[in-house]
Amino acid sequence: MNRQSPGVRNNADALRGASRLAVQATRGVMGLVEEVHCTIASGPSVLGRPLERPARAVTGWIYSTLQAATRHVGAGLDAVLTRLSPWLGDSAPGPQREAVVSALNGVLGDALEAQGNPLAIPMAFRVHGQPLCLEPEALRDALPEAGSRLLVLVHGSSMNDLQWNRRGHDHGAALARDLGYTPVYLHYNSGLHISRNGRALSALLEQLVACWPVPLESLTLMGHSMGGLVARSACLAAETEGHGWRPLLRRLVCLGSPHHGSPLERGGSWVDVLLELSPYSAPFARLGRIRGAGVTDLRFGNVLDSHWEGRERFGWGGDARRGLMLPEGVACYAVAATTAKALADRLPGDGLVPVDSALGRHALPELTLRFPEANQCIIPGANHLDLLDHPEVYATLRTWLA
Repeated sequence: MNRQSPGVRNNADALRGASRLAVQATRGVMGLVEEVHCTIASGPSVLGRPLERPARAVTGWIYSTLQAATRHVGAGLDAVLTRLSPWLGDSAPGPQREAVVSALNGVLGDALEAQGNPLAIPMAFRVHGQPLCLEPEALRDALPEAGSRLLVLVHGSSMNDLQWNRRGHDHGAALARDLGYTPVYLHYNSGLHISRNGRALSALLEQLVACWPVPLESLTLMGHSMGGLVARSACLAAETEGHGWRPLLRRLVCLGSPHHGSPLERGGSWVDVLLELSPYSAPFARLGRIRGAGVTDLRFGNVLDSHWEGRERFGWGGDARRGLMLPEGVACYAVAATTAKALADRLPGDGLVPVDSALGRHALPELTLRFPEANQCIIPGANHLDLLDHPEVYATLRTWLA
């Protein structure tokens, strides 16, 4: 009989992933120092940097030697950890380790995946931190009380499924208790492009729905922060691919989702541009590029490949999105938080996401996401993470989803 995959992590793999990351960081710092060294040693740019060729010859030899030594150290660590693997064993990752790995994936997730680093998070549905095996018997064993109302919760950037539980409250568990939903939680690498995660989620939902132990009456998607964009992207992917789960979707709930981006990422892109203006600061622009594709998607709220393909991720460019729409035939809801204590005409955001972005409002009509007025809610005196456990948020969710 097929059983649910155990939620364990190979300790040797975790150490191997961490050592590779440390080696890559060391080599990256060396490259930065080499570029600064060479720039300074080349002489003034106003004179055409007359010493650039000899400076590069000297610094190139020194730093290539150091880089080669670092590569050998990394290869040696890999070999040692491979030999030690049988003795290091496995362990169940605790919440603290899950949080660190999730944050790492949020910042470097695309690089971790491209390099085959064991710390890269594979997408999976989980319950209580345990991955679900998407086979009928395994799902029946893992979810003996599965009902006909499926709720899929999608976490935000640099977070994980366990963090839906905040200060003892979990929207999914509470909705299961009060309204009979069966919650399932997505765990994914938030450093990948949102459109990539959207396609992967759509394909995974197709498997989940096909294996669900009882006939499904409805499917509800709930996303916090980036999770709302991933859910929207999954809907678009399902419509393109003709996936069978899409007609079952009845509701889409977005909690503090940056539908039109976040000022923090837009500010980060301007820093990149400004650093490039001087040859002495240009090498440091590399530090600004240590952020995953998922993060740069949050500049404007990209949910399709066409929003980012063929565009420089770290340069400054305009918004490529056109004709955005919410999924048809689905009741769509949006919750925004504001740090202001009372509601007014002009409100600050929640510290990360502006109120207008969370509610889908945009100066251009074709980019406005038309959440019905009755399906919008603003929570005063709250920050971005408060949306996960605020009593008023849950009271609103209970009303909307009853």
